[in-house]
Amino acid sequence: MLNMCVRWPTMQNEPADTAADDVAARVREVVAAAGVSQREFARRVVMDPSKLSRSLGGTRRFTAAELARIADTAGADVGWLMGSLPGSRTPAAAPVRRTRDTGTTAAAPDGGRPLQIVREAVRLIAERGFHAVRVADIAEACATSTATIHYHFPGRDDLLEAAVRWCMDEDTARRAARTAEAHNAADELHQLIELQVPYSEQQRRQWLVWVDLWAQAARSTVVGRLHVDYYRQWRDTVADVVRRGVAQGAFRPGTDPEGAALRLTALIDGLAAQVLASTPGAVGGTSAEDMHGALLDHVATTLLHVRPTPSRA
Repeated sequence: MLNMCVRWPTMQNEPADTAADDVAARVREVVAAAGVSQREFARRVVMDPSKLSRSLGGTRRFTAAELARIADTAGADVGWLMGSLPGSRTPAAAPVRRTRDTGTTAAAPDGGRPLQIVREAVRLIAERGFHAVRVADIAEACATSTATIHYHFPGRDDLLEAAVRWCMDEDTARRAARTAEAHNAADELHQLIELQVPYSEQQRRQWLVWVDLWAQAARSTVVGRLHVDYYRQWRDTVADVVRRGVAQGAFRPGTDPEGAALRLTALIDGLAAQVLASTPGAVGGTSAEDMHGALLDHVATTLLHVRPTPSRA
């Protein structure tokens, strides 16, 4: 269960205040990159300008929900923004992570050049598809050489695995930030659903990468295992929310949490694929709004203990 109070991620033996200062510094970078005034940036992220000013100045801490909105609006990495990406304070480091059950290793995109490579690889995969992206394309996007790419990621499989891990970590961090301040299980489930709808360019890009990775998971043992692990965690997250909703009386008694989670996550995947395949505004296509409405209707029909009474005109 997610804690309702925000615990700021800190480095070992690092004071919490230092971590909060680092978060503020990263938000200042994002504001500067946006090229607008603080007041305009506050308007874009639906935040009181005085709160933004105090948070940037260090007299107030950003909430997890505010950081999630900032990341969504600015297209930033929410894990980096919150300081939950290990090693983000030491960009020169390129640690190696041992993958589960395989005995092989892959560079973890923890900061500096490896993180830049992975982020550009994910962007290019979303635009062109994994097989259409060359190492030379990634090197050009990073303003570096192909030798540098191969230094950090010797093969395409290594780079793909790192991209998958980054997407998983980013998605997990974004979910945690978005739901940290939910009032109850029903609210938390609605937050999770909204986060999955590809409204923003960032959300659409993430979905395009996932669709490409689905095909790769069927052919790559390592990516397939990562894919299975991710979906197990994702369904467990939804099942836990449903289980708490039943206990709180918000969801129907006797509901099978695991079954409900399986059906809801499958519906999310299917609807997202339809949205991505539809041209915005095209007749007969599936829009993000259609997807969102269908998901909320599914929850209301199958989970809510008391369905809301339709308002009369």
